[in-house]
Amino acid sequence: MELVIDRLSKQYKNKISVDRVSARLHKGVHGLLGENGAGKTTLMRMICGILKPTGGTVSYDGIDVSEEEYRAVLGYLPQDFGYYPEFTGMDFLMYMAALKGLGKTQAKRRAAELLQLVSLQEVAGRKIKTYSGGMKQRLGIAQALLNRPGLVVLDEPTAGLDPKERVRFRSLIQELGKESIVLLSTHIVSDVEHIADTVLIMKNGQLIYQDKWDGSRGNLEDFYLQHIGEGTVAGCGIRNGTEVEDRIGGDKS
Repeated sequence: MELVIDRLSKQYKNKISVDRVSARLHKGVHGLLGENGAGKTTLMRMICGILKPTGGTVSYDGIDVSEEEYRAVLGYLPQDFGYYPEFTGMDFLMYMAALKGLGKTQAKRRAAELLQLVSLQEVAGRKIKTYSGGMKQRLGIAQALLNRPGLVVLDEPTAGLDPKERVRFRSLIQELGKESIVLLSTHIVSDVEHIADTVLIMKNGQLIYQDKWDGSRGNLEDFYLQHIGEGTVAGCGIRNGTEVEDRIGGDKS
């Protein structure tokens, strides 16, 4: 189980949004940190095949992002999660399961499993418009897991949640990392510090740091601020034998 990102780039006219990002990710939770505008969402949208890169490639176990087999192993929760307010939680999962090609019997069984997993079984028959923000986010996680994905991509999943919901969400993400590659993008450092096996930091479209995280480097927030601070030279880490190059300057808009 391996996600390979090789020199991935995205340029809009004179602006380079993602600049030659390379990484190899394996089973576990990988926290992607960076300020707003660092390129995190653009990177994740290319990983999910929603945006076509200007250069570089993405593959999962040798399957290119453009292939149908890739989408079959992908689960995605975008930053702006769309839903149908008049649908019930169960109706929505059944609808999404049909889009993913699951049969009705299989879809019912899987939807029930996931509603229990995200603690929404008691409100499965309620309309989504009555759900709290945290409940909607948990429903979003459930729809991302319908096809038992090997790759789960989560873009700012805890934004706007209260502390109790964030703790619940972090526990769920940590469990997902035991069976899948989970890429979690956020600007909330504490969400990564508690659950990530690996930390990646983006700045100005470049991946400036990538390494395992075990707390031995101290407080992650201080560590993160050191790397994104003005005048900071990019860090260098090793993840599964892959080196992240130090860069000073580079192509930036």
